[in-house]
This record gives sequence, structure tokens and C-alpha cells, in this order.
Amino acid sequence: MTSIPLNARAARPLMPMLAALSMAHLLNDLIQSMIPALYPLIKEAYQLDFARIGLITLAFQVTSSLLQPVLGYVTDRRPWPYAMVAGMGSTLLGLLGLSFAVSYEMVLVSAGLVGLGSAVFHPEATRMARHAAAGRQGFAQGIFQIGGHTGYAIGPLLAAAIVVPRGQQSLAWFSVIALAAMVLMAWTGARYAAMRRDQAAASKDRPAEPAAARLPRGHIALAMTVLIIILFSKNAYTAGFTSYYTFYLIERFGISLQLSQIMLFLYLVVGAVGVIVGGMIGDRIGRDRLIWISILGSLPFALLLPYADLFWTGVLSILISLIMASAFSAILIYAIDLVPHRVGLVGGLFYGLAFGLGGIAAAGIGALADQIGIVAVFKLCSWLPAVGLLAFLLPRMPNAS
Repeated sequence: MTSIPLNARAARPLMPMLAALSMAHLLNDLIQSMIPALYPLIKEAYQLDFARIGLITLAFQVTSSLLQPVLGYVTDRRPWPYAMVAGMGSTLLGLLGLSFAVSYEMVLVSAGLVGLGSAVFHPEATRMARHAAAGRQGFAQGIFQIGGHTGYAIGPLLAAAIVVPRGQQSLAWFSVIALAAMVLMAWTGARYAAMRRDQAAASKDRPAEPAAARLPRGHIALAMTVLIIILFSKNAYTAGFTSYYTFYLIERFGISLQLSQIMLFLYLVVGAVGVIVGGMIGDRIGRDRLIWISILGSLPFALLLPYADLFWTGVLSILISLIMASAFSAILIYAIDLVPHRVGLVGGLFYGLAFGLGGIAAAGIGALADQIGIVAVFKLCSWLPAVGLLAFLLPRMPNAS
């Protein structure tokens, strides 16, 4: 089920637009990934426990979570191609705030500003990627998301190379990246506005297309609920890695902070490969099948990881990242196909949930780690992917792309 015109299916995806969106996503998420990468420095500077570290993630991700669906709903009715530029301005302010924070409270506010920038970026960028897909939704989402995953992977590596040895104030150097992102987003917004004008003009001379078959509302509500639960299990597990994997490696194996950041980078960068591969596979075999593959494929490795040595921990984490990363594009496109006239709302909701649920999970995992230890927490979290077995409740999509 899709709202893309039939004659667009034969066309090729608009690669310049998708490439620009992917690069904008890379720059946006690179800055965002600086927050968890800085946790060891912030923890020491402000003498924080794991629970207060988790609250930083909560401030960043819940700000994004609460606003993304609202902004998506608004832009469904009135698209705003230049919204991403304004969002990156908020991210820039948050980045500078983190660089010169003099208190824990200022860190929380700055993290919230970065989250606001993410809330503005994702709904409109999701709509742009869908318009540029020419029917190949999985491929387009894969191109778009690979930028985000790559940026999120590069962030910790840059933090280990630049911020860790030079201190928190060196974060201000990355304001250049935010400014470059604003220029790129302005160009992308202009291209998208022109594309919408061309499509509006062409649609006047094109006969109306028959409405696509829809599932009953009850089935749609059930499918959305199941997708949200699956997304929670996926992002709760991922939050454990992005927020606490370095602490886990240092405590369990006694490695250096720099080496732990490199291992986190490997985990994240492999996820970038997973999203593009998953997007292309989903176009061929269907979204529901790909969701099943990502769950059943990652669960055994997740259960083994807490009992592995350092080498196999690295290997298993890479396999888990590769397989689990393929799921998000399938979940998102499946949800958009359920209500194709609400692309911004669904994109904002699911990207928002990805951040918000991850933030809630990170706070809970941090509080639990203070009680039972980070190693024991990783053993418990290894069971989270099993929640995704609820995917058996997902209905088959009529005319699914």
C-alpha cells in the first residue's frame, strides 16, 4: 500500500535529493552522538551516578519524542521545507551550551536543545525521502538512514580523538559542522519546494488514481501497537549499547576509554550497513518478513554476548548491530503504508518513539545499573529482543510494496 503515483514507480529515485538528505542526516546525528560519547567526561566532571547520566539521555530524547509527532502532524497539513534549517539552529545552540556548561542543569538544558533540533529534522526529512523514492521506499529509506547511522558512528570516534584528550570545551569546534549542515539543509529545502511545485502542476493534467486497498481500522490499530512494542524492545536494547557499552567494556575487561570508544564506533558503523541492506531486502521480500528476520537473527547473538570474552564480544556486537539495524526502515515503511496520507505524523511518531523510548530505557537501565551493576544489567537486557516475537500478530499488507 502506497501513496506514490503509479507512473512514478517506473522512474528512478532522485539520487541527488536522497544523497543530500543522507548527508544532512549524517551531520545531524554526528552532533547528536556526541552526547553519549561525552558521558565518561561528564560523569567525572560533575560527580554523577548512572541514574543522573540516564537523565541526560532522557532530556535529549524525550524532548525529541514529544515534539516529533506534533511537528509531523502540522507539516502534513502545511509542509515547511526549511524547517530543518531552524532545527539545526537549535542543535547549534545546544552544542555550544554543552561546550561551556558550568552545571549539571545546564547540561540537561543543552541536551534538550539538541533533542529539539532532531524533532524538527526527522518528520520533514522523512517526507522528502518518500517523495524522492519513486516507489522504492526501502531503498530510499536505507539511503536516508545510512547517513544517520554513519554520523552516529563517527561521533564517538571523533569524541575519542578530539574531545576526550582536549576536554569538554573542544565540543565548540563542531559548530562548524552545524553551520555546514544548515547550508546543505537550505539547498535541500529549496529543491524539495521546487519538486512539490512541479508535482502539483503535473497532477492537474493527470487523471485521478484509484484508492489503494486499506486494512480495517481495528487491524491498523493492532499493527501500530505491535510495531510500537517491537520498536521499544529494539531501542531499549540499543540504548543499553549507546549509553553504557563503554562502561560495560571498561568494567568487565579493564580496557581503556579510547579502545571502548573505538568498539562503540564499530558497533554503530556496522548499523549503517544494516539499514541500507535491510531497505533493499525489504523492497524484495516485504516488510513483515524483514522484521521477523531482524528479530530471530539477532536474538541468539544477544543472549550469547554477556558470556563472551573481549574478542567475541566485539564480534557478536557487530553481528547484532548489522541484523537489528535492518529492522527500523521496515518498521517505518510498514507503518507509513498503513496510513500513507500521514507521512509526517508517522515519521515523527516513529522517529520520536525511537528517541523517546530509548531515553526512557536508558534512564531505567542507568538506575538499575546503580543497584545491580552494569555487567548484570547487560545480562538482563540480552532478553529484550525476544519481545519482538510479537511480530506474529502483524497482518499481511494488501498491495504491500
